[in-house]
Amino acid sequence: MKQLSLKKKNSLIGFTFLSPWIIGFLVFTAFPLFYSLFLSFQKVKITPNGIQTEYINFENYIYAFTVDSQFTQVLLRFLRELVISTPIIIVFSLIIALLLNQPIRMKGFFRTIFFLPVIIASGPVITDLMEQDVTSIPSIEEYAIFAALLSSTDGFINTILLYLMDNLIIILWYSGVQILIFLAALQKTDRQIYEAAKIDGASNWECFWKVTLPTLYPMIIVNLIYTVVTYSIFALNPVVDHIQGNMFEISTGFGYASALSWLYFLVIAIVLALSVGLMAVRGNKKYG
Repeated sequence: MKQLSLKKKNSLIGFTFLSPWIIGFLVFTAFPLFYSLFLSFQKVKITPNGIQTEYINFENYIYAFTVDSQFTQVLLRFLRELVISTPIIIVFSLIIALLLNQPIRMKGFFRTIFFLPVIIASGPVITDLMEQDVTSIPSIEEYAIFAALLSSTDGFINTILLYLMDNLIIILWYSGVQILIFLAALQKTDRQIYEAAKIDGASNWECFWKVTLPTLYPMIIVNLIYTVVTYSIFALNPVVDHIQGNMFEISTGFGYASALSWLYFLVIAIVLALSVGLMAVRGNKKYG
């Protein structure tokens, strides 16, 4: 037998190291994923003899939009919160990253403070905080501005401000990873670019719009994707709660819950495609 060439040996070694991940992905991700797609077209019954399925075509999907009005309501409410929260999270993360990039003392401590909620922000922790009313601005109802906004909630801006006040702490807790991504990009930016801009007479504001923002634009798209995905799979997501609630219902079951999961996945995929596509087109026109 001829000896293997060095290239084939390196390829074999590479596949050997990759094989645990490939096997794990096929067994624990790919198979459950496609099995849930199969179940979404079935009426599933769990019996002492195992899982029994009956093919019902698209009835689960039709039921979601024609009978289950609660699913449409929670989905629309989630999309509204997603549209409001995502820009706020990204803008807040960018501002904090710009501040942490300045020559200040204890930068490591502040980075830890902002990232710490990412480690402990589990579903039970957030639930307990919400029950204690510590996820919003303390005593915000006592301020006159809150009463004024509450009395006139017809405007879109008022709705955003009220949502921000009620969910400020939650929004801050979503910003840890995004802050680190922006901060890493800022620290890799060549300082000579800023020095050249200063020599040409650019102000700090002009440096931000002409140098910093174009440099960070790819990271803004990355943070957009990360924020949408993280927000959509959070434990307290009402859509996720609705899907989990239908899993063990006698009238619906695993088949209907699988159909809801795939509908939710398609909605999130469309949101990501539209948002990332618009950001990419705008970036190419403005900075290309």
